[in-house]
Amino acid sequence: MIDTLELTAIPPEDEALRAEVRAFLADALDGLEPDERARSWMGFDAGFSRQLAERGWLGLTLPREYGGAARGHFARFVLSEELLGAGAPVSAHWIADRQSAPLILKYGTPAQRDFYLPRICAAQAFFCIGMSEPGSGSDLASIRTRAEPDGGGWRLNGSKIWTTNAHRSHYMIALVRTSGTVDDRHQGLSQVIVDLSLPGVSVRPIEDLAGDAHFSEVFFDNVALPADALIGEEGAGWAQVNAELAFERSGPERLYSSIALLECWLAHCRERDADAASRATLGAILSQMAVLRAMSLAVAGKLAAGLSPATEASLVKDLGTELEQAIPRLIGDTLGRHPDRPVPLPLLRTLAYLEQVAPTFSLRGGTREILRGIIARGLGLR
Repeated sequence: MIDTLELTAIPPEDEALRAEVRAFLADALDGLEPDERARSWMGFDAGFSRQLAERGWLGLTLPREYGGAARGHFARFVLSEELLGAGAPVSAHWIADRQSAPLILKYGTPAQRDFYLPRICAAQAFFCIGMSEPGSGSDLASIRTRAEPDGGGWRLNGSKIWTTNAHRSHYMIALVRTSGTVDDRHQGLSQVIVDLSLPGVSVRPIEDLAGDAHFSEVFFDNVALPADALIGEEGAGWAQVNAELAFERSGPERLYSSIALLECWLAHCRERDADAASRATLGAILSQMAVLRAMSLAVAGKLAAGLSPATEASLVKDLGTELEQAIPRLIGDTLGRHPDRPVPLPLLRTLAYLEQVAPTFSLRGGTREILRGIIARGLGLR
């Protein structure tokens, strides 16, 4: 049964981080156009990630012995909120910092922690996630990519698809089958770290409707992995990946994908007296966003307490992406009521971009149907 999501406040010492981050971003992102800000956590800029690392803002929740700051989940929530709200290009380090590092910290061997975590904190190791496969969609239990024992190591064959930044990442954490068959579903699945520079790995970028190439298809042809590529226990991959997905599904990135458009539209409304319909649209958006932010913060509180709120995170992600997708439509409809009024070009570009990519918001991190199945199980309905 799903636990209660309790109202949670950010501790003052973590809230104090906000002013410092905001001041840095005002300078670092000066002159960045709204349609560029709209790309935010899909915007890849390794140099920017290194600037964050130099300030100790990567690996905030990791122990100091690995290069982290030993801060809590609330500090990371503040940092994430400011980065996304400003439209910072965070994609290079995002996955490694958000979920790969916590996964390695929890399940990795001492040698894996010593090797990977300092590099993640220094923005020297970027990770991607190998979950989805061609023909499988969000049904992770049906994956066919296999890692077979081979001379003390593993031999990897198969493919992954819709892998964000695979063509720019150093490593992939892949969910693979190490025993059994597809019919075994959740049994026999494991997680392995794949060095994407190894022989037999090939990456093919996929261009999306907006002309970007964030996603890739990755092929493994007899890739030789060392024994220590395995993370955690063999066969425990399903439980591990579900714990990992709680980090992916709960954060403010599931609320703020359209925030650059919202702010650009607000600036336009301030220049012209907003009519009643525009004010009503703004009220509807902000009231939903306020509730969803409180829910996301409550999930951060559960993570801070050492819990794994998979059901609650799925709920936040489902509702959050629904609002993210609605914002471009609502703003577009509002602008369309006054076809005789000129609209600034930056606002039009930002709206056009988000109208193209918004359908993906409810796909990444698990489709709406998958999430609602998780929620139903959490509520004891199936």
